[in-house]
Order: sequence, then C-alpha cells, then structure tokens
Amino acid sequence: MVPERIGYIVWVNDLKAARNLEKYGTLHYVSRRMHYAVVYLNADRAEETAKHMRRLSYVRKIERSHRTDLKTDYGSKLPEDLSEDLTDSAALSS
Repeated sequence: MVPERIGYIVWVNDLKAARNLEKYGTLHYVSRRMHYAVVYLNADRAEETAKHMRRLSYVRKIERSHRTDLKTDYGSKLPEDLSEDLTDSAALSS
C-alpha cells in the first residue's frame, strides 16, 4: 500500500544545500530562479519533519501545499443550469 504524502514548498537561501532535503522526503523539484524546492513527506510524520527542516540554516520558510485539499474528481456530473443549456444548444444544432 502506498503511504499518503503531503507536499511542502521549502524556500531556501542556498540551492546546493537544498539537495540535502532528500534526507527528509522525496525531493520533487528545485527552482533555481525562485529559490524554492518541492518536497513530499509521509503524512504521518509530516509536521514533525517540517519542524526539523525549519531549523536548517538555509531554509527561509516552509509552506504546506494545499493540492490534497482540492477536489479533483470531476466526473460526469454537471450543474443543472449548465446541463439544460447544453441540451438546448444540442437541440438547436440538430
């Protein structure tokens, strides 16, 4: 079973030192221009690990990614108003 992961955006002062973040989780991306790294951590120990990362000298700020909070299941359900408009436009084009 795959453990649940949480993404963190870690703003850093030193990009070479940012490679050391691999010890704490999966280092997904490092932006050279904007000086941040995206790190994925296991959800069960994420807060504890983030506290350890905040103590590092090259870390400026840590932000939690809200991607897991977003609804990503769109399905085939449409709002009633939109579905009525779609059926009307389909009838007009036939």
